[in-house]
Amino acid sequence: MMKSVINHAKVTTDHSKKMDDLDFALEIKRLKKEKNAVILAHYYQEEAIQSIADYLGDSLYLAKQAEKVKADIIVFAGVHFMAETAKIVNPSKKVLLPDLKAGCSLADSCPPIDFKAFKAKYPEAIVVTYINCSAEIKALSDIVCTSSNAVEIINSIPKDQQIIFAPDKNLGRYLIKETGRDMILWDGACIVHEAFSFEKIVQLAKEHPKAKFIAHPESESQVLDIAHYIGSTSGLLNFVQEDLSDTFIVATEAGILTEMQKRCPSKHFIPAPVEDDTCACSECAFMKLNTMEKLYRCLKNETPEISLDESLMEKARLPIERMLAIK
Repeated sequence: MMKSVINHAKVTTDHSKKMDDLDFALEIKRLKKEKNAVILAHYYQEEAIQSIADYLGDSLYLAKQAEKVKADIIVFAGVHFMAETAKIVNPSKKVLLPDLKAGCSLADSCPPIDFKAFKAKYPEAIVVTYINCSAEIKALSDIVCTSSNAVEIINSIPKDQQIIFAPDKNLGRYLIKETGRDMILWDGACIVHEAFSFEKIVQLAKEHPKAKFIAHPESESQVLDIAHYIGSTSGLLNFVQEDLSDTFIVATEAGILTEMQKRCPSKHFIPAPVEDDTCACSECAFMKLNTMEKLYRCLKNETPEISLDESLMEKARLPIERMLAIK
């Protein structure tokens, strides 16, 4: 069973200033109060960051919370597109990201110049984009969705309307199956969710015959075909709390197991195996770039800051607002 352990990291040097046995959690709490800041963190962050967050959740929840923030500073412990979204929905706030290199393989799989050309081939189509994309892609969209509300978003569009869905082809295929819509898909994917091994999952399920296999819809079709439940990050969390089973094999970024174990301490969670024999589970290297030390330095120095062109934010805000307006 996964154990919940928070390690208070230490740093011994800070250029000319020495800091011995600095308790990052304590210092971050102090700086939050001093600078009137809040921390938004995704479930895929390391456990220590999850524990110190003011708001912890999936992409949809965090976007909604970012829009409501009254504090002066938003520190987004997640990846770049999430921090961009926070800036777009609440442009008057200073938005910080602990590590600017915390990108997203899925967002990177959809270059704006290429997508613009792709979109031009289907001038009558409505463009629905998964929130895991850059501000430039959002600006080329009609409406944004998350894995939590994607089915609802697609079903809100008239049946005779042509739809482009980007950037995740795996989520797109899942939505086609769920909604019956024949959508045009961009050829993008998340390396974390494509890393799962179908054969190893089948073998693991044989070793744990009473376990339920649950998966995020960004996973490949063959993996989803054998899942007992398919859902967003929040959907997976709700399922393990409500289902009577006591063991689950979980196919999504392994960071979610921290919250699952916290909410269901008597249950057993097994990360779904990946193709790479050197790794026991699938972790997002970009998400894990954020650390408690970087979070502390980010708050202390108020950098790196997310800065976006005003016109770009205006264009990207409309499809996000359309999503948030759908209850």
